[in-house]
Amino acid sequence: MVRNIVILGGNSHPKLVESVCNNLGLPACNRILTKFSSGESRCEIQDSVRGKDVYIIQTGFGGNGSKLNDHFMDLCIMISACKTGSARRVTAVLPLFPYSRQPDLPYKKTGAPLFKQPTENGRKDYTFDSVPATPAPNGSKSLGLPNPADLANKLIKTSLVGNGSGPSSPLANGKANGESYFGGNDVNGTQDQQDGQAQTGNFTTHDYENLSIVNAFQARPGYKQWVAQAGTLVANLLTCAGADHVITMDLHDPQVQGFFDVPVDNLYGRPLLKQYIMQNVPNYKDAVIISPDAGGAKRATAIADSMGMDFALIHKERRPTRITDRQNASMMLVGNVADRVCILLDDIADTGNTITRAAKLLKKEGATKIYALLTHGVFSGDAINRIKASAIDKIVVTNSVPQGEHKARLGSKLDVLDISPIFAEAIRRVHHGESISVLFNYD
Repeated sequence: MVRNIVILGGNSHPKLVESVCNNLGLPACNRILTKFSSGESRCEIQDSVRGKDVYIIQTGFGGNGSKLNDHFMDLCIMISACKTGSARRVTAVLPLFPYSRQPDLPYKKTGAPLFKQPTENGRKDYTFDSVPATPAPNGSKSLGLPNPADLANKLIKTSLVGNGSGPSSPLANGKANGESYFGGNDVNGTQDQQDGQAQTGNFTTHDYENLSIVNAFQARPGYKQWVAQAGTLVANLLTCAGADHVITMDLHDPQVQGFFDVPVDNLYGRPLLKQYIMQNVPNYKDAVIISPDAGGAKRATAIADSMGMDFALIHKERRPTRITDRQNASMMLVGNVADRVCILLDDIADTGNTITRAAKLLKKEGATKIYALLTHGVFSGDAINRIKASAIDKIVVTNSVPQGEHKARLGSKLDVLDISPIFAEAIRRVHHGESISVLFNYD
């Protein structure tokens, strides 16, 4: 039994909270976490947390009738309540980190791909992959001011005095206190301003007076000019609420750890997946580890090398011309899987589109049996029906999110691995100040 420690659970995954408490030999902290009729969250900690080490378990899952954003707000409120109750340290335990996939934008472009509206003859000066030319001296000028006069030279002339000895000023130009810096008879410089407009034409900073020029360039269809990067915001919300430490598992994008100013421990689910392969896949040495996309190649090769197994990669060729064509990418297999057992490895399955298409390709290439091993089985939308109709023979996930409903619908096709011992050991080691490097050693 561990002393001076409090395990506080949210409403997202009660079974995981109970399992972690059983591994630690502790009862869960008594709390009231409900909602008012107006929809606002109500949190009341009924046990004392003064001077104690508090661990709040709340996974980032919004399925089975629950809402992800409500769970995250409950987590922030519980963290703040514990800090208000004089807790010594508050650690947020997030088996599935919310909004961790937000950096995956549906496009990979450098800058805003611009194109010119079709001319009368239908010719386009800009294509989907073209990049506007870099401005250079004496180079071609893009559409801008209606007057082709060189604005830079005019600014240089106006910023220097007549003899070129230094920057201009009202006193250097002989302006008295009653005279305008802009010259002329009017203190407000109306006469000189009118002369300047006559020379350069009417324009504003954003060319609001010349809408025909502004409308000449438009963003390419499919380019999102304003895409929120929610990972930074989630990190700031957790730290501002009072979280002193974050424990999670298999971040989809490891760079999320850099968004935090507090320590983040990213645990691995690979030891469980590796153990499952050795115990449940017959003649696993002859099987092939498959990564369904290039992003998971490093994750898959780590297990393949440690177990002495062959590795293959599925490459998605995405060259769409419209944003609606993203799902029509062609998939190519790099490796040989004919007459062999294939084991697909990925960190998360949300809609299940990538992994089911990968299984279809492997079956087409001659695979005899297909396993799909995932850390986080979210299965949102019609993912369950897609997996049922797919070529996957067995799909294995962890209980980082509730799998009760998924297990009932998929039956024996779904196996669930328990991650509560890993999180319980991590909590115990962090509480006692011990190293948790042993939890990262999966070789």
